[in-house]
Amino acid sequence: MSKPSAKKKIRVLVVDDHTMFREGLCKLLEAEGDIAVVGQARTGSECLRWLGKLEADVVLLDLKMPDQDGLAVLGSLKESKSGVRAIALTASEDERDYVEAVRRGARGVVLKQAATERLLDGIRKVHAGEMWIDQRVAADVMKAITAPPLAPAAGERSLLTPREREIVASVTQGFRNKEIADKLHISEQTVKNHLHNIFDKLGVSDRLELALYALHHRLSEPP
Repeated sequence: MSKPSAKKKIRVLVVDDHTMFREGLCKLLEAEGDIAVVGQARTGSECLRWLGKLEADVVLLDLKMPDQDGLAVLGSLKESKSGVRAIALTASEDERDYVEAVRRGARGVVLKQAATERLLDGIRKVHAGEMWIDQRVAADVMKAITAPPLAPAAGERSLLTPREREIVASVTQGFRNKEIADKLHISEQTVKNHLHNIFDKLGVSDRLELALYALHHRLSEPP
């Protein structure tokens, strides 16, 4: 019997204009068995050039850079529909930066001063299709990103079954489909079916919108 193929590594592009921080971060990531650094960039323009040549899964993107800053790059990525998932790296304490990064398509926000484990978890979660927002800035992001023009919440809890509310709560906590399935003792396909129904009922298009919407309207709280 042939050996199973090795698990594909998460391909990461690191973008930061501070050389010591960028190179140190690359070494840290390369030490992980499931992550491969496929490139480095020090400006926004350089990042976009590399992304045109590399098959990166995740880009770690500094929000404050010369030339094009991270927010401008996020806008370009969103327009390109490249499929690469971006995590905003920032030392900023200005909540407007976090909020704007998410609005422009960042799938995660990680503070530069965060513990290594938080960053690694963020890369893996975002690669798996989840959102990842540092707990220290999550409240600011959730409050701002779910402001009107979202539809009113009246009666929307009644649209969801108890099981669907359990799944919404798990998505809000960052669980992946398999983890939700194990937790609720159902199949992963059943979780996917529930999510499809939830998206239709609430008028959201993905897990990020669902999590933000649920937190804003308290849909994940017990009945």
